[in-house]
Amino acid sequence: MILTVTMNPAIDFTIATSRIVYDDHSFILAEQEHPGGKGINAAQVIHAYSGAVHAIAPIGGETGQRFARLLDAWQIPVTLIPVAGETRRNFAITDQQGLMIKLDQTGTKLSGEELQRIEEAVHKHLPQASWLMLNGSLPPATPPDFYARLIRLAREHGVSTTLDSSGEALRLGLEAGPTLAKPNRPEAERLLDRTILSEAQAGAAAREIQKIGAEKVVLSMGSQGAIGAWEEGLLRAVLPAVQTGCAIGAGDVLAAICVLGLAQKKSFPEAFRWAVAAATAAASNPGLTFAPPDQTEQMRTQIELRSI
Repeated sequence: MILTVTMNPAIDFTIATSRIVYDDHSFILAEQEHPGGKGINAAQVIHAYSGAVHAIAPIGGETGQRFARLLDAWQIPVTLIPVAGETRRNFAITDQQGLMIKLDQTGTKLSGEELQRIEEAVHKHLPQASWLMLNGSLPPATPPDFYARLIRLAREHGVSTTLDSSGEALRLGLEAGPTLAKPNRPEAERLLDRTILSEAQAGAAAREIQKIGAEKVVLSMGSQGAIGAWEEGLLRAVLPAVQTGCAIGAGDVLAAICVLGLAQKKSFPEAFRWAVAAATAAASNPGLTFAPPDQTEQMRTQIELRSI
């Protein structure tokens, strides 16, 4: 079973329009409302691909109750922990040219007692887990080493870990030695305090992130594909030309399918290719939709892996 933790869940509102313009009218073509947050997105994908998953997330207020109702429709095994603060809302506007405007609330502070209840829920489910996924931002004022503590706790239970976060939570989490780190390019640039433009720079960045503490690294580079680093080498996944859709959530798909592949004992290159295919297929679809397995399989044959 794969256990996901979403410390800062949200209801995601996505609006699709023909084009994003300023100082002029633009008409709404479609609207979507989903329970979201990186770990929730990852759990949805793993569940859709017939993987065993259990999601943990705090919820609070009227938005939290709506979040729970929306999530219930997905029939994913979950542990929702009531907290005093209101669950946040995120907003995204996308157009048919691939442009996007994204506005995320920061979330509300969790008390020490609430953080302890989340940690206790993780501890309870670790004996049944093979992987622990730590996804997304931490709520305001949460100790930045919270993910690092959970990584060390998972190691005590022999559970592999994935870290997909940013800022100080990413840096401290890496130092705790996760099995897999999944930063995107901006997160890696902030972590390493330098610009990443070329393939060589991306490969060097992935290796440096390994040196900080991650066993394996998947560095997502948007339309430029992704870099995979593991014990035996460096790979670049080259994407085919695809129709532009909505890239929101593609990084969460990338992390989820890579972990699912590794949990199924696929080799790292196999899991990496499968994950990139799933993320690319998702990004080619309109709105916040994840590609079904058959679409991902078609895309997988078009993903080229190059050693670098």
